[in-house]
Amino acid sequence: MLVLKNKVTSSLLKSEKKSLSRFLVLYTAMVILMIMLLSVFYYQSQEKLMLAQERAILSKYAYIQTKRLKVLHHFFDEKTTYPRDPRFRSAIYDNEFAKIFSLIEEKNIYFDREIYIAGNMIHFIETLDNYYLGARYLVIEVDNDTGWKTELWKRIFGYGSVIFIFFMLFGFYLAKLFLKPMRDSIVLLDRFIKDTTHELNAPLAAILANIEMMDMDVMAEKNKKRLARINIAAKTVSTLYQDLTYLTLEHERRNEDELVEIKPLLEDRIEYFNVWIQSKKLECLMDMEDVALVIDKRKVTRVIDNLISNAIKYNQRGGTIGIELREGMLVVWDTGIGIEKEKIPFMFDRYMRFDESEGGFGIGLSIVKKILDEYHISIEVESEIKKGTRIIIKW
Repeated sequence: MLVLKNKVTSSLLKSEKKSLSRFLVLYTAMVILMIMLLSVFYYQSQEKLMLAQERAILSKYAYIQTKRLKVLHHFFDEKTTYPRDPRFRSAIYDNEFAKIFSLIEEKNIYFDREIYIAGNMIHFIETLDNYYLGARYLVIEVDNDTGWKTELWKRIFGYGSVIFIFFMLFGFYLAKLFLKPMRDSIVLLDRFIKDTTHELNAPLAAILANIEMMDMDVMAEKNKKRLARINIAAKTVSTLYQDLTYLTLEHERRNEDELVEIKPLLEDRIEYFNVWIQSKKLECLMDMEDVALVIDKRKVTRVIDNLISNAIKYNQRGGTIGIELREGMLVVWDTGIGIEKEKIPFMFDRYMRFDESEGGFGIGLSIVKKILDEYHISIEVESEIKKGTRIIIKW
């Protein structure tokens, strides 16, 4: 079961929202990935720049320490203390990378690099030409001042945020362009429907009036069947006309809420569609209690007409329509074609049709949802393919 919760109707249809959300998710992921890659490249370039600046200083320290090692090497019999310096720490290693003497704190040494960051330290490797004290490699170590890193991250987050905001604004602009053709089509269809609706009223009223005035008692049986088919077609068009009128004009009218007896209204609408029900040989099961609801009668009629007409239209020949009315709940069910579970969220989108074999513009259920949302009434849909659909309205 899928529950459609009450929300203020958005200007975007669910299908449009789905397309927009997919685009924005993909676009946002690409923007974040791009910013992350740029941040990594920027961080690495700034780190290399910092190491290049440190290299000049550490080369100077290595030169000073090499001179001290040379002195110690030549006067080792008189002086055996390893030279120290408050500005750095050092270590010496032989040709086999074995430690001769060390004052450094970070023990992991990478002899294949000249300068690198080791934890909280910076190491500089100097290869000695002369083996003073048997040393081949001199390692200079200084503390890594992380101030540059803090400042660097501030710049990355600052620039990254500005770039992200810019690209997201640009993304919303692209999304607007992306949806424009779809919106233009809907606006064009709305305009067409509004213009067409005005032309339907007079001929439709004349057809229905003449059908009502015909004397069925003097008609031949075959003519009665023909008249019944005309009546069904006229009432189908009439329901569509009422939906089109509501869509273009009626929804702008102020509500005229009153206490409406729902049971007699349902019985009246079932009677209205009775010829259609009989033509499809449908069984109509009604289990109704006396229920009253404060609502605009025209609007609740639109809801009932759409639910009943859909239950007839999408039902199988010889099937069943069920109507259950309880205090705070109306259920309309059928044994029709059903609908796939993944399509249920889009049932109430305007112009959405899932069975091209049936007529209509696909606006009836959109009107139902708008009216129910307006009165904070919830609607639930349960459906299985080839087993039928059950629509539950609760207030």
